Amino acid sequence: MTPPPAAPSPVTADDVRRAVRLAVEVLRRAPAGAWDGRAGSLEWDCWETVEHLSDDLFAYAAQLGPEQPPLTGEVPFVWERRRPGGPANAVHADRTAGPAGLLQVLEASGALLTAMVRTTPPEVRAYHTFGISDPEGFAAMGVVETLVHTHDLAEGLGLPWDPPADLCARVLHRLFPDVPADCPPWPALLWATGRADLPGRPRRTAWRWHGEPRDARDARG
Repeated sequence: MTPPPAAPSPVTADDVRRAVRLAVEVLRRAPAGAWDGRAGSLEWDCWETVEHLSDDLFAYAAQLGPEQPPLTGEVPFVWERRRPGGPANAVHADRTAGPAGLLQVLEASGALLTAMVRTTPPEVRAYHTFGISDPEGFAAMGVVETLVHTHDLAEGLGLPWDPPADLCARVLHRLFPDVPADCPPWPALLWATGRADLPGRPRRTAWRWHGEPRDARDARG
């Protein structure tokens, strides 16, 4: 009898660092004049989308930062839109620094989350709207945001983007227990986040991940 496949290993700080590094390597190839174009299927332009991704990574790091992380809401930074319909961010890049400065903001935000995941005890919990989560969960959220928003950006900037299957498999296992296991990890992650169809499964029009630690979900059955 064939044993069931082993579950992927946990998502780690190194995974966050790797995802951001790969994203920045790809985005550095973008034409200088392409950043005002729309990012894939999003309503934001490519510059705004990198700011949003940077803001996500920063916000996840911030949730783990206080001595007693919040369990009922977000750390109260001011999030604001620079234009109607734009992303509501606490993090904005200085436009005069150009694309190189924008990507430096992304690298810095990724490094903050990497450091917080690496140094926060695993029993710590903090609020996220998709479930009270642990450091591994925030690491997985940061990786998902990086992989799928780089997909959006790559579409808008005309760049290739095919992230590592092992990275996709780990975040699927951690955050998307309802995703079918018989699909390649990267197409499955795009389907899980409403960005692609899968054979026999139409594109999702609404989606969410499950931020709670897997042991808590498993204990509930």
